[in-house]
Amino acid sequence: MKIILFASIFSISTLSYAQRIGGPCECCEGLYQGMPQQISWQTTISTQNEPGEPMEISGVVFQKDGKTPAPNVIVYVYHTDNEGLYSKGTGEPCARRHGHLRGWMKTDAQGRYRFVTIRPKPYPNANIAAHVHVFVKEPDKNEYYIDEYEFEGDPFLPAQAQQKAEKRGGSGIITLQQKNCIWIGQRNMVLGQNIPNYR
Repeated sequence: MKIILFASIFSISTLSYAQRIGGPCECCEGLYQGMPQQISWQTTISTQNEPGEPMEISGVVFQKDGKTPAPNVIVYVYHTDNEGLYSKGTGEPCARRHGHLRGWMKTDAQGRYRFVTIRPKPYPNANIAAHVHVFVKEPDKNEYYIDEYEFEGDPFLPAQAQQKAEKRGGSGIITLQQKNCIWIGQRNMVLGQNIPNYR
């Protein structure tokens, strides 16, 4: 049964770009590299010893109608460390490239997901806003990326850049509020929204 499931996932992930929903997705295979067998709707990515400011992001994944919760959707995120680097990555090529601050969630019956980590820092010597990369994998579709999580008020996130966002899965720009020394944010997603070839 596990072999059949793996084969099914692999065949979906290796579809040609013409067949894929979402179009090309650089290093999307990183979603599968190191993916745990059991995935909860919530995860803790950083350890207590990880340098940086704690951050908690939660939300609901909706089906294409924007109203119906979508269960059993894998949400994979990764981001830079407190120095703005994808550091200490291990394993297969994309897993190494994504660094050690990465995690998986599978939405529950209410479509919920939640992850706890540190607030990422922007790349050093670059004018690019701090962000969290996110890929999604629906049960019957190939994996694809949606807009990165970015943070309102980031000095590298001017209005012009906001207007250019693709809004894949909805806007990725969120407002963080600090409560008890933890940055708290929320982002809901809509499957298929602004995703090429979605069907």
